[in-house]
This record gives sequence, structure tokens and C-alpha cells, in this order.
Amino acid sequence: MSFSSLGLRPELVAAVTEKGYTEPTPIQLAAIPAVLSGRDVLAGAQTGTGKTAGFVLPMLQKLVAREGRTPRALILTPTRELAAQVAESAQHYGKNTDLRTQVVFGGISERPQIDKLRNGCDILVATPGRLMDLVEQGATRLDAVQMFVLDEADRMLDMGFIHAIKRIRTLLPKQRQNLMFSATYSEDIRDLASKLLTNPLSIDVAPPNKTADKVEQTAYRVPKDHKRHLLAHLINTGNWHQVLIFTRTKHGANRLSEQLERYGIRSSAIHGNKSQAARVRALEDFKANRIVALVATEVAARGLDIKELPFVVNYELPNVPEDYVHRIGRTARAGSTGQAISLVSPDETTYMRDIVRLLGKDIPALPTPEFEIRDFGPTPSDERREAAGNSWGGPQRQAQQRSAPARGGQGRPAARSFKPGGARGR
Repeated sequence: MSFSSLGLRPELVAAVTEKGYTEPTPIQLAAIPAVLSGRDVLAGAQTGTGKTAGFVLPMLQKLVAREGRTPRALILTPTRELAAQVAESAQHYGKNTDLRTQVVFGGISERPQIDKLRNGCDILVATPGRLMDLVEQGATRLDAVQMFVLDEADRMLDMGFIHAIKRIRTLLPKQRQNLMFSATYSEDIRDLASKLLTNPLSIDVAPPNKTADKVEQTAYRVPKDHKRHLLAHLINTGNWHQVLIFTRTKHGANRLSEQLERYGIRSSAIHGNKSQAARVRALEDFKANRIVALVATEVAARGLDIKELPFVVNYELPNVPEDYVHRIGRTARAGSTGQAISLVSPDETTYMRDIVRLLGKDIPALPTPEFEIRDFGPTPSDERREAAGNSWGGPQRQAQQRSAPARGGQGRPAARSFKPGGARGR
């Protein structure tokens, strides 16, 4: 089936074709006619299935032409990256129309966003916090919104946006079309849907919490202190050229990125403490293969759209099993294949058990290979935290320095092998 057979106008089909898409994905086949019909929609679709086009294309069709200066469609997303990605898609698909799309999110100056909003827009893509700030300043109004979209609704709830969503809902016209898209379902999601949607059409193109079929999922069991060494071994011996790595904390992301650099692996970190400019630069470097490893916290679990990303690594398992689904959904997108590798330390076995229960299938544990351990000493991130008086830099740090092995000749770190089964060191 073609996009034109779904009832889309030729100028929209032309923009889709220009992006290289000829056949709708299952979520697009189901969602586009449903949105065009005017029904409220609750859609469950795993990441990487083309759900953005599933609501943006019929939205552009229904808005038809420019009217006034206030937004007639509002799309809420949980992260800056996803907001930018959705806005970019709307701008491309609408390039042959006179509809205007604007995007607002935190982390950058409000003034340029206010100026653009005052020039008017038809579609507004926003993160909740920045949108509320701008509404309260009178930079935009929401009383003309005809279509309201919650994208990645489950992540919205995870990030604590429920109160902002409820507040924004009160600013919208009572008569409007509502769309909710979510990769996972929970009782909280169903409760929100019952309050937000009216007689919705439910679309579920995959079983709840199902990960992409083409993601090969494996795991290695390894002591926590040796994870970075195993990861460097896998990247270097496997000749990986692009890998997205997830950690739990911002400091952990910085630290691992610096540790990988010491192994000769070009790397950057991306997380909420990074400026928007730094996050954009790191992502652009990653997409252009100027760096090999992008180390991310959960902030990047949604909204990173990287074509043909071959590897995702859970350096630390998430303590919320649904987040595993979102993380590994960064690979095997748009029909490609990919690998998701988890490094599991003994204290993470409960997290892995919860993930397996959610997926309804086992994740095979591969034999841990022999790999080299190099002791480079503290990273610049460690030293900055110690200088700032962080508790991590106290007795634990001093003990680490006392127990650090001697460095090898010519300033190289002393190396030893990790051999599974207990034979460690040489």
C-alpha cells in the first residue's frame, strides 16, 4: 500500500517520497486514517516504527492552510532532542505547504523562541516546562488548538510532567482532537488516557512492551569494576564504529566517556547537565562518525533518531524495566538490524530478572571473553568532584589511590588480564 492510498494530498506524499519512504509502516497504516477521521487515538508503538509521521502527516492534511498566528496543533514531548526531531519532521513533511512549525524547549535562551512565536505558527512542538514558562509570559496562547498530541506519554509520566500536562490541558479548548502515543503501557498511562481522551480508537501494532524484532539482545556477566575494560575490549576487537552507551548518572556518563578516550576510543557524553549546544554538537559528531561512542543518560533514551545505529550498550541496567525497551529501541529502526548488549554485574541481577519478566523472554548471556585491564588512575571528572568536596572523593578515593597498581614503563598503565572463571592477573 502506498501513502497516496491513505488519502494524503500529493504535496505530502511528495515530501515523504523525498525522504526515501515508499510504503507506510504498520503504525502509519493504522494511525493516519484514524487521525484523518477525527477520532481520539491511543496508540502503542515501539520506538523506530515511524510513529512521528503517523500523526504529523494527517495533522498537516487536516490543518490544510495557514490561519492566524496562534498554534492550531500542539505536540508535547518529554525531551529537547525529541522535540527538535519532531519539529524537523513536521517542517520537512510540510515543506510543500504554507504551514509553519515552531519548536520550544529549555536549555537555551527564551528570547529567540519568543520572537518566533510572535511571528505566528500553525504547529507548536514543545517540552512542558518551557511551554508553561512562555504561556505565562504571554508569548503564545493555546485557545485555538484543534489537535493535541502527547508523544512518548509514558516517558512524560516517568519524568514527572503529569502536573504540567494537567495544567496545559486546562488552557486548551474543550472541543479538540487528542492523540496519545506511547511505547509502553502502564496503569498510569491508562488512567491518563481515560482523563484526556474521549472514546478513543486504540491502536497497538505490537504487543505491549515488545522490543524491536530485529534487535539481537545479549548480555555479559562481569564485575562492576571491570565493565569499562570489557566494553573497550568489545569496541576495539569488534571494530565497532558507532555505539550508543547508557549509564544511570550524569557523572557516570562523563567518567566513562573519559575512560574510553584513554583506550583510544573517540567518545562524548550527553546528559541533562550539558548545554543544548554541547548536546547538539555531540549528537552531530556521533551521526557523522567523528566519534565512536556516545555515552548517554536516560535523557537520550527517547528522541535520538540515528539511522542504522548498529550497537546499543546498557553499561548499567535501568532500574525501571520499561526504560530498557526505550534504550534498545534506538537500534534496529526503520527496518534495519542492530545489537543490544547489556553488561550485568552481580548487584544488577534483580534488574535483569525484571527486564526478562517484562519482555516475556530470556536474554542470552554470552561467555565473557578474556580481556585486558588497564589502570589509568582517576579521570578529570573524578578530580573535579574531589576538588568540589564531593563525598566520592573522600576515603574511598584515597583508598583507590593507595591500592592503584604501579604504572608500566614509559608512562603506560600497567596491564593485566581478566580471565573468566577466577584466573585474574598475570
